[in-house]
Amino acid sequence: MPRAVYLLALGIFAMVTSEFVVAGLMPQMAEGLDATIPEIGYLITAFAAAMAFGGPFLTVALLRMRQKAALLVLFGVFLVGNVLAALAPDYRTMLVARVITGVASQAFFGVSISLCARLTRPEVRGRAIAVALNGLMLGTLLGLPLSTVIGEHLGWRAAFWAITGLTVVAALATLIGVPRIERADDDGGLRRELGAFRSPRLWLSLTTGTFVIGATFSAFSYLNPILTEVTGFSAGTVPLLLIAYGAATVIGNTVVGRLADKHTLPVLLIGLLLNLAFLAGFALFAGLRFPAVALMTGIGLVGVTMNPALVTRVQRTGNARPLVNTVHSSFITLGIIVATSVGGPAIDAFGLRAPLWIGAVLAGLGLVTLLPDLRRARAGRTSPATDAVEARGPAAKENARL
Repeated sequence: MPRAVYLLALGIFAMVTSEFVVAGLMPQMAEGLDATIPEIGYLITAFAAAMAFGGPFLTVALLRMRQKAALLVLFGVFLVGNVLAALAPDYRTMLVARVITGVASQAFFGVSISLCARLTRPEVRGRAIAVALNGLMLGTLLGLPLSTVIGEHLGWRAAFWAITGLTVVAALATLIGVPRIERADDDGGLRRELGAFRSPRLWLSLTTGTFVIGATFSAFSYLNPILTEVTGFSAGTVPLLLIAYGAATVIGNTVVGRLADKHTLPVLLIGLLLNLAFLAGFALFAGLRFPAVALMTGIGLVGVTMNPALVTRVQRTGNARPLVNTVHSSFITLGIIVATSVGGPAIDAFGLRAPLWIGAVLAGLGLVTLLPDLRRARAGRTSPATDAVEARGPAAKENARL
């Protein structure tokens, strides 16, 4: 595996740690910014909304740049937003900071995954994507609990300053260790990038990502208050439980990365079925410590870990270029928007178990988006990826090999 893939993972780790830090410091940030827990939850929504709706536009603005140069620009934008978050005197300023970091983070994901595809052979592309996305999993395993511990002992602002330092390290590593790759001759600019979106099956694949991640974040966004107020754990125990959750995501991501290239659809089907079961079980047994921890860990195993399979499916039905990858990330973060925007009012109305039930419903909707491809597979036709590529001719076949 090229060293640069691991450096891309480091950059993703920095971005994801900043994204997740709010989930681990909700009570402290609520007190420091004179806000309620649901209002702090909306900071997660704002980050996700900026990713979903702003990231693609920033990616388009950077299409003419070499991908390494684009990554360095995105590091700069992200750094500005993160420093603003660390200095934020009030809730409104923090909201602006989350929007800036969200836009940069989304574009960074899209360019990174595209560059990952350029750096590796087609037969190991799913595995390489899993390695890069381990930055996301490690953000859960290490970044979230460490930033939570820092925030609890040194204040929530210190957590954002720590992420700022990590961002500088990741940017320097990218500058030194990621090779400069020329733009491909067939990049074709914005018109060619937009052409991939003519495929209805690409849109269906994108929608699956919305429901998969939305289901998971319905639980993840509120793990801290659920574990403390419903399950009864102390605030000091939560970081350890989040480490267990993060370890499960690393294991799940590694397994899915190994299977994503050859068994894309079965992996997504089994993952969604298990996630639905774990979410419903967590909602039922959140008041019991051992079942709650076991079910929470299960969500870690089959939630965001579906990303390598989701990316592989999207790249085969569309292409591996930056805009498709960024729009896919937008659909994924749209799931976070749905989860957190609905979760807050649901907590106010029905209590802290409500987001878990919402997650189970979203997982069920994700299964519905797989039905057309499952019918094709059951009928003995060509695989979904091959069928879609062949239906669109030679140009699409070339895209699928990228």
